[in-house]
Amino acid sequence: MSAPIKLVAVDDDPLSLELVSEALDGEKLEIHSATDPEEGFDIILRERPQIVLLDLMMPNVTGMELLERVVQFDPSIDVVLMTAHYSTESAVEAIKKGASDYVNKPIEIHAFRERIQKLAGAAMRRQRAKELDSELMETCQFEGMVGRSPLMWDVFALIQRVAPHFRNCLVTGSTGTGKELIAKALHKLCPVSMRPFVVCNSAAVVETLVESELFGHVKGAFTGATYDKTGLFEQANGGVLFLDEIGDMPMATQAKLLRVLQNQEIQRVGSMAVRKVDVRVVAATNYNLRDRIAEKMFREDLYYRLSMVELHTPDLVERKEDLPLLESYFVRKFAMQYGKDVIGMTHRAQMVLANHGWPGNVRELENVIGHGCMMAMDGKIDIHDLPQYLRGNAPAPAAPDDHSLDGQERHLLLSALQNAGNNQVQAAKALGISRDRLRYKMKKFNLR
Repeated sequence: MSAPIKLVAVDDDPLSLELVSEALDGEKLEIHSATDPEEGFDIILRERPQIVLLDLMMPNVTGMELLERVVQFDPSIDVVLMTAHYSTESAVEAIKKGASDYVNKPIEIHAFRERIQKLAGAAMRRQRAKELDSELMETCQFEGMVGRSPLMWDVFALIQRVAPHFRNCLVTGSTGTGKELIAKALHKLCPVSMRPFVVCNSAAVVETLVESELFGHVKGAFTGATYDKTGLFEQANGGVLFLDEIGDMPMATQAKLLRVLQNQEIQRVGSMAVRKVDVRVVAATNYNLRDRIAEKMFREDLYYRLSMVELHTPDLVERKEDLPLLESYFVRKFAMQYGKDVIGMTHRAQMVLANHGWPGNVRELENVIGHGCMMAMDGKIDIHDLPQYLRGNAPAPAAPDDHSLDGQERHLLLSALQNAGNNQVQAAKALGISRDRLRYKMKKFNLR
């Protein structure tokens, strides 16, 4: 069962707190109260409630000051201000600072209970959604990869079918899409998963040393060869060799690689001795190898030898439905790595990421979330925590011409709807109100 919804009431008047408790009796809320603002804030920090009631006028620390501290601590908390001294100016200020509602004293019990019921209902839905997100995260992870889009499910299914049988496999896709993760998944699910997984980045090896790196050499084979060296094929014997960026491999080495794949035999540089190996090869490239073949930069016979099985990793922009899931995954990863209490992202920060083109794919997203977690000062990554090049994508709604309370409220609703792409559920979540309340407000201000 889900944990009960927590409510903290802070008011220097004990009678007011007693009235709140009586009004909410039977609402299945876990209620905490305090007459001292500092004590109340300590309770909020400790209990992390979903709803907070604050008296506007308190000694030492005002309700408005406490509101700012609560919103800074956790923007998802619904804060309701209570006051016997209502003014349009203070109501506008409260809304702008993040208050969810504004209640006049003396409290009208029935209306007050209805308001809290709606906030509690919205909080329960958010809590359940968070639990479902955790369940979804477990369901949508596959051997270190995360995805729920049809494209990624197809990739996962193909890996499972290929892994038990492959000898050679080609993985294609843009930089940053997770080609090495696919290679590791193939190794983990294949019959030789307990044998070595060896990685070679063809683009990072000096051209004159590629053959020595792959096949090894004997002492004296060339200048600087002062000892016998075991190549990567021998190191991977019985297991899997991952050849990353194979499109950059020199043509002369490609010919020797083809012979190894055909015969499972290698010769160390400078040696006539033939050594038998038993290696499964996963090759990866961000090139279109057919184009490289046409440019005489890649051997056609090697391409066909490698591509008996070909797996393609889609760009992140092709599977944007995976973006929220990946965001949650990386927030958890970096929050744990940095030892920080970061639980997610604000909706407006998510909108910035949703509008980005992601040329660096999942690797770029991982770096962005890592940066955001490092910069975040409270429980959520906001726009100002993102890298500078992304902050320019943040929407900037026009300031309202009408400075009345209704004008300010209408502007806040328009801004939330704009940032949410007119998604009412997301806009209501960003405002910290229920969808029913959002629709009521939209009807009130004739917003379609």
